[in-house]
Amino acid sequence: MLRLTEIKLPLDHGPDALRGAVLSRLGVPARDLVGYTVFRRAHDARKKSAIALIYAIDVTLRDEAAVRKRFAKDTRVQPTPDTEYRFVGHAPAGLTARPVVIGAGPCGLFAGLILAQMGFRPIILDRGKVVRERTKDTWQLWRRSVLDPESNVQFGEGGAGTFSDGKLHSQIKDPRHLGRKVLTEFVRAGAPPQILSDAKPHIGTFRLVTMVESMRATVESLGGEYRFQSRVTDLDIEVRSDGSRWMQGVTLASGEYIAAEQVVLAVGHSARDTFHMLVERGVDIEAKAFSIGFRIEHPQSLIERARFGSAAGHPILGAADYKLVHHCSNGRDVYSFCMCPGGTVVAAASEPGGVVTNGMSQYSRNERNANAGIVVGIKPADYPGGVLAGIDFQRHWERQAYVAGGSTYAAPAQRVGDFLAGRPSTALGAVAPSYRPGVHMTDLASCLPDYAVAAIREALPVFGRQIPGFAMDDALLTGVETRTSSPIRIRRNADFESVNTHGLYPAGEGAGFAGGILSAGVDGIKVAEAVARRMLAMAG
Repeated sequence: MLRLTEIKLPLDHGPDALRGAVLSRLGVPARDLVGYTVFRRAHDARKKSAIALIYAIDVTLRDEAAVRKRFAKDTRVQPTPDTEYRFVGHAPAGLTARPVVIGAGPCGLFAGLILAQMGFRPIILDRGKVVRERTKDTWQLWRRSVLDPESNVQFGEGGAGTFSDGKLHSQIKDPRHLGRKVLTEFVRAGAPPQILSDAKPHIGTFRLVTMVESMRATVESLGGEYRFQSRVTDLDIEVRSDGSRWMQGVTLASGEYIAAEQVVLAVGHSARDTFHMLVERGVDIEAKAFSIGFRIEHPQSLIERARFGSAAGHPILGAADYKLVHHCSNGRDVYSFCMCPGGTVVAAASEPGGVVTNGMSQYSRNERNANAGIVVGIKPADYPGGVLAGIDFQRHWERQAYVAGGSTYAAPAQRVGDFLAGRPSTALGAVAPSYRPGVHMTDLASCLPDYAVAAIREALPVFGRQIPGFAMDDALLTGVETRTSSPIRIRRNADFESVNTHGLYPAGEGAGFAGGILSAGVDGIKVAEAVARRMLAMAG
């Protein structure tokens, strides 16, 4: 089978155009074409008057060898890659040792799933609740300003990705096509099959809930075990005579001890108490960069017109998104983050007395507003004070936002025109806020460091020249976005183990090795494979 890339056709091409394009590209008669399938479809909207669809096509031919020889030097006609996933091994009969996975977000979910599929019967621990109960607790914050610190947007089955746009694309290098394994498992769990061919696949919150439940059922059917409301408070690390450190087990908040020599740590970027515990236990951790900023909302129709022109609303194109970046005169970078077309801004706090925002969309992406984080890069030099100082930095600005919002979990908000002019907002404009439990109009300058405020004020007009209307006076900023990524990295070696603790496998976003659902899932697969290899070697 051959893969043809960069096949371009008009947006409204006819049903036979793709077949004709394949025949034309290869220069073969119709009788030699056995069949074809669409591997990927994207669009090119740089010229709004002539938006094109761009296809990658897998083609089966009667005489593939001859065509392959003729296009040997053409990088756009190549053998179709082998994307089939192959397990690194299977647990031997009678194996009693069981790996522990801490965290049931995307990374822990796939680590647990792969281990279960290989027969290792993982125990998956999560401090939060099953996804249905967690959803109810999250709505308590959104509707009644009642926060459960153990069950919210950050903690619980499915992790932070459950309450998001459900984006399933990433820029990670993936030579083994592990991302395909992630997408395939999602489809098996109920995701739309289109995610296998969309250039920018997404799922949406409601579908993610049922998918997470389905995948849990699969893990349990294979001998895996889930334990919710099981917060890990300590690691049992044996220090041997040569100074080496070896995992022996974990202790839960209930006092229960679980023996385990292989522990996957997939806790997510907001497990601040866990990070403190790891430092106390001597696990090697370093501070890392992250970003903070605001959420910005516009009418989705404005983004549609700016990106697609007269083709706005075309069903093939879907809801328009954007990606923006500006290098500021003060040396800071400002960029759009986690853009949610036709979505809502959500309350994502996990600690009392703090306001945190995030973005979310359903699969339909048909809400009135578009929203995205407009964030500024922060480096460890901005928060001196130790490896965990980034947590204190985040927490400070979250508490500032809580006070600025009226100390009720309402979020502070400001119209873009007022923000650029440096004056408080006293009333909303044409853009209605989507954040619940509500917003309090104020001056957002008190909610971020001065250099971040200056950088965003410089960037917004620049973005307005790229997307007409982006810096409109009535666009709405809501604060604050602080959980873009983990403020720490738990260092690991080539075998995916902690560099100084054998049997501990830092994984996913919280450990500093992923950013988003797809990359977290891929990292979970890699770590599960490393655990399996170690357990197979130990079993002899």
